Amino acid sequence: MSSNNDIDALIEMMAKLPGLGPRSARRAVLHMIRKRALLLAPLSEVMATVAATARECLNCGNVGTSDICDICESETRANGQLCVVEDVADLWALERSGIFKGRYHVLGGTLSALESVGPDELRIPKLLARIDNEAISEVILALNATVDGMTTAHYIADQLDGRVTVTSLAQGVPVGGELDYLDDGTISAALTARKPM
Repeated sequence: MSSNNDIDALIEMMAKLPGLGPRSARRAVLHMIRKRALLLAPLSEVMATVAATARECLNCGNVGTSDICDICESETRANGQLCVVEDVADLWALERSGIFKGRYHVLGGTLSALESVGPDELRIPKLLARIDNEAISEVILALNATVDGMTTAHYIADQLDGRVTVTSLAQGVPVGGELDYLDDGTISAALTARKPM
């Protein structure tokens, strides 16, 4: 009976992960149990290691295994560009593209009056300190195009006005997107941010 309770507890924990509900978690756990030697044992070892070593970078807020992440440590990334993102998942998405070669700053969320999230609840004071202490010439605001994301971007831009160049990601029609399927806000942003061909 104890092992069933342990298995149920594992399914319950897996179901708490984003993208997994109870059924998906049950299937994943069953698959791992069937492939115990190949999946379950190595996974538990890696998870224990990550649980013991994972930490937030003291400089940018990225997640790694040391106090200062590899991106912040890299001298080649000190090119004067600082990309501000909402969370670590956004940083990792930008890194996957391989295009951005500067450093990052993770805010840890966005400003939200409804949820009582102000600048001090985010890493905005740390961002302002970095602008004062590092050789940063451009801050790229790579925040989500939501009301809270836009509010946060405007707040940061106001705080940095006259101190550094502030830019934001272009917004509009995605590659392969069809106008008929886009919302009014996306079409409006695409028209506003149009450029010569």
